[in-house]
Amino acid sequence: MTSKQTILQAIKKSSPPEVPLPDLQDLGVCYENPEEQFAEVLKAVGGSCFRVKNIEALNRELKNLKFYQNARKIISLLPGVGEPTVDFESVEDPHHLEDVEVAILKGEFAVAENGAVWVTDRGLRHRAIYFITQHLILVVDAHQLVHNMHQAYERLAFTNPGYGVFISGPSKTADIEQALVIGAHGPRSCTVFLVG
Repeated sequence: MTSKQTILQAIKKSSPPEVPLPDLQDLGVCYENPEEQFAEVLKAVGGSCFRVKNIEALNRELKNLKFYQNARKIISLLPGVGEPTVDFESVEDPHHLEDVEVAILKGEFAVAENGAVWVTDRGLRHRAIYFITQHLILVVDAHQLVHNMHQAYERLAFTNPGYGVFISGPSKTADIEQALVIGAHGPRSCTVFLVG
């Protein structure tokens, strides 16, 4: 017997016994009040959450946001939400979005566990808008809130090429002297509206 065969036999003899795969249905924490959990976690990472009944209530809350009141360049890709001042579809070059102050965009679903919102570039001319705006507002149907990332990943399907990302709060870094800096390389604020 060669030394290679001896080593392989020793490995086989010392291998642990096979065990069945775990049941993944019970993984992940579930919350008694997922909306409250989502709002708390989002606040902890520097964002804010508003629960509103409908678009009219959302628009009323928008008008109370100081950064929205002071904004001159606003993009809204949701019909009837906000008062857009920039025609997003007419912007040819995403570099021309550099001075957008507020962007109101759709979130596909939200995750209570980590305060994240899943967004994609479906129907979106320039995905840079998620990261180049000063203040990001994501609007999510309240019924599209899941408890944990296991449930979130079950919802994702990558049948066609595209772009998607989880966003949790505003841009932040603590690389410099371990001091947290909000808005270092992206939005200075992230506001999520749970609607419905």
